[in-house]
Amino acid sequence: MKRSSALTLVLLTGLVTASPHAQAQSHHPITTFDVPGAGSGEGQGTVVSGITADGSVAGWYIDANNVNHAFVRSCNGAITKFDVPGAGKGEGQGTVALGMNDAGAITGRYNVSNNAFYAYVRSSDGKITTFEAPGAGTGAFQGTAGGNINPAGEISGVWVDATLARHGYVRDASGNITEYDPPGEGTGAHQGVYTSTFYGLNPDGVVAAQYTDSNDAFHGFVRARNGVITTFDAPRAGTGDSEGTLAPGINPSGTIIGNYADENFVYHGFLRAPNGAITTFDVPVAGTGAGQGTTPDGINPSGATTGYYTDRKNLNHGFVRDSDGSLTTFDAPGAGTGDGQGTFPAGNNPSGTITGTYVDGNNVNHGFVRN
Repeated sequence: MKRSSALTLVLLTGLVTASPHAQAQSHHPITTFDVPGAGSGEGQGTVVSGITADGSVAGWYIDANNVNHAFVRSCNGAITKFDVPGAGKGEGQGTVALGMNDAGAITGRYNVSNNAFYAYVRSSDGKITTFEAPGAGTGAFQGTAGGNINPAGEISGVWVDATLARHGYVRDASGNITEYDPPGEGTGAHQGVYTSTFYGLNPDGVVAAQYTDSNDAFHGFVRARNGVITTFDAPRAGTGDSEGTLAPGINPSGTIIGNYADENFVYHGFLRAPNGAITTFDVPVAGTGAGQGTTPDGINPSGATTGYYTDRKNLNHGFVRDSDGSLTTFDAPGAGTGDGQGTFPAGNNPSGTITGTYVDGNNVNHGFVRN
């Protein structure tokens, strides 16, 4: 569940560093859930992608054979499972739901038997349409993935070509696909665009995501509806392999949430205002060793953010940071207390409800909703 492995012109208009705020413990009720059919072995179980305004949750589950299947959980707890026709049935294959809009349309990817992957959009009535970017490869670990879908039905995602280089795209509601590449991205295998899931495309069609350069360092970018791309780096972000800046979410006002890894591989959170000013922050009790620190994942319209922090024992805990900077931490009931285990919020909706995944003491994944 830890951050996945990404300097060009830095187009920042200002910098503000956050001052520490008091940290409180949460007393909000938390409901845990498992999708029927989810496996109970290590690395299996239920994985949550995010939450919509009405409290519906999307994600996928990994069965006892390590095959992926998508699901949507309504606000009343009813779970609907689905697979894209033609999805592979081998280990690591299947269907993954990565984004959902308030109308109930879902996007994601599915892997076929040769481990190529394709994108899909599933309407609220269950109709599934598959698609691929024109330049996408068709070999193993090549293809197209849908990452997020906004209220207009626009989809942002990534495609991987025959050389395993990565590129971004935006698909409009009519199915037209526009491909793009940020300036300064690497062109080698596994380099290029890493689009975000669920929260990386706002109602105005603005994309927030990240790319890797030729040194495999990450940099954030924002792509306007007209195609103009602005790249940026958080202050003190590292520039080495897998260090740098990630931007997993953007809200309707254009505020971006993200995290950066410094030169010591410690993670820190940031907010980037629409004018480019960056505010950095850390959960006070977050660890300061390599692989530890603060990792925001979601931001709602009011500017409240959620994510997780990794403590000095490499245990993970949830947090929510209000728009005034106050921090509350929490743990899902049943979350494990071992290395790499714990609570991993995925996002928060306008009413402040948070969803995510927790990993138990046996390294099995489970879903949760915090009201």
